[in-house]
Amino acid sequence: MSRWPLPAGVAPWARRILVARGLRALADGCVAVLLPVYLLALGLGPLAVGTLSTITLAGSALMTLAIGAGAGRVPQRRLLQGAALLMAGTGLGFAGLSSFWPLAVVALVGTLNPSAGDTSIFLPLEQAELAGAAQGEGVHAALFARYALTGSLLGAVGALGAALPTWLGAHAGVAPLSALRALFLVYGAIGVANWRLYRGLALEPGGATVAPAPLGASRAVVLRLAALFSVDSFAGGLLVNALLATWLFERYGLSPAAAGRYFFCAGLLSTASQLLAPRVARRIGLLNTMVFTHLPASLLLIGAALSSSLPWALACLLGRSALSQMDVPARSAFVMAVVTPAERVAAASFTSIPKSLAAAAGPSIGGALLAGGWIAAPLLSCALLKIGYDLALFAVFRRQQQRAAPVHG
Repeated sequence: MSRWPLPAGVAPWARRILVARGLRALADGCVAVLLPVYLLALGLGPLAVGTLSTITLAGSALMTLAIGAGAGRVPQRRLLQGAALLMAGTGLGFAGLSSFWPLAVVALVGTLNPSAGDTSIFLPLEQAELAGAAQGEGVHAALFARYALTGSLLGAVGALGAALPTWLGAHAGVAPLSALRALFLVYGAIGVANWRLYRGLALEPGGATVAPAPLGASRAVVLRLAALFSVDSFAGGLLVNALLATWLFERYGLSPAAAGRYFFCAGLLSTASQLLAPRVARRIGLLNTMVFTHLPASLLLIGAALSSSLPWALACLLGRSALSQMDVPARSAFVMAVVTPAERVAAASFTSIPKSLAAAAGPSIGGALLAGGWIAAPLLSCALLKIGYDLALFAVFRRQQQRAAPVHG
């Protein structure tokens, strides 16, 4: 673990958070591709995939809201340990259950992540810890880029795990459904590994330099950001990875192994773009990085929706992957920069809530559109809404760039 890279000026204990993020991304990358395969193997359809994704995101949003409202009452490192145990329970639940409603209960209270980014209760807690780990000016953006990069890279590797059930069936004679259940058990085991990492983190010096507090002076800014992020999150919810995989299965008959290879390549491109994000932000600003990389990504998604052949669709989707996640570290750094240090936990929570709450309605709608034969509608709706979000974000916050400037390192 001591070799896990950190930017200069960052406390060494932040490495534990990056390792935990990487392990969780490894699990999420695999599960996001295999979740629709698993549900279809259980006899459920695209609508069930979307509905369970909605329930998962809604549950994550409610827990994140509770964390933001109760900032400072329970040590955030203890909350991280509890979330890791919840992840272990989620893996056991999905591995052992087969009916829709029991799975829905686990999805509601669990940590399953059907999307490309991190929408779980881990996100605001880890981000607040990382904000306190940065020593001096100019390192926040670099640290958040490393955090996003770790998730993107390991998520891409995890997507390759979608080929494991087929491999186990061909080489070890394991039934496909049994192999899928075994991978959910691995997901739970990673939750236990994260618990051990967070337990060691609790023995390290504290991260935040000031005690967390509820929103106060920054409330108006955070609420405006949350409102705008909700549009982006709802749009993204229409095309979470589980539904994009379903679209590839339904539209082109892609196999789970081939879909896994696509998500691996997409993840590598996202990783490369996040490596560039701090450099781009230094040149054009955090807000410009968020907006002017997102807009062409949405246009490429429209191209994928209108493509008549698989190669062109994949080319557009891969081009989108090279741009669409560049805003992730810039957005995290922007939020941390425009609030006071004491409000960081609450701000991270309340701006993360739209990632789950507003996005929660998206998967069920996207799943219903796919089930109803409107095969291109989720992609087109996602792209058009994201374009509207980008334009509105730029119009509202273009004057905030000077205040966010110190974190461009």
